[in-house]
Amino acid sequence: MEQIKNSFDKSTLIKVGTGALIAGGGALAVYILQALSVMDFGVSTPVITAICAILINVIKEYKAGK
Repeated sequence: MEQIKNSFDKSTLIKVGTGALIAGGGALAVYILQALSVMDFGVSTPVITAICAILINVIKEYKAGK
């Protein structure tokens, strides 16, 4: 299904939802890292969160396909 410009069709909502899950997964990974290992990333927390989200997306794309 192709995405339709200037609308929230099914394809667009799936892409937005997937992005939200990836971003949430990155934030959850940082939360778990801080809670379990008692590490404090301080001002680097946003960068670490972004890196975790990128890694989740890389793993998702690596496993995609036939």
